[in-house]
Amino acid sequence: MVSEKSWFESKTIWGALLAVAAAVAGAFGVSIDDSAQQGIADALVQLAGAAGALLAIYGRLTATDMID
Repeated sequence: MVSEKSWFESKTIWGALLAVAAAVAGAFGVSIDDSAQQGIADALVQLAGAAGALLAIYGRLTATDMID
């Protein structure tokens, strides 16, 4: 792999977390099918990317030191 990304931008990480959550939900009688899991994972990746961008903008706007 050439490029790097944060852990929260990884579909693999979100998919694994969602699979665990689906298994736990299944133990309580809630069923989440595979296509719904994929859709939720995609949405979480997009939300995490947007949150990261907003945090970067906020950080730059509130910074007290200049970038060299």
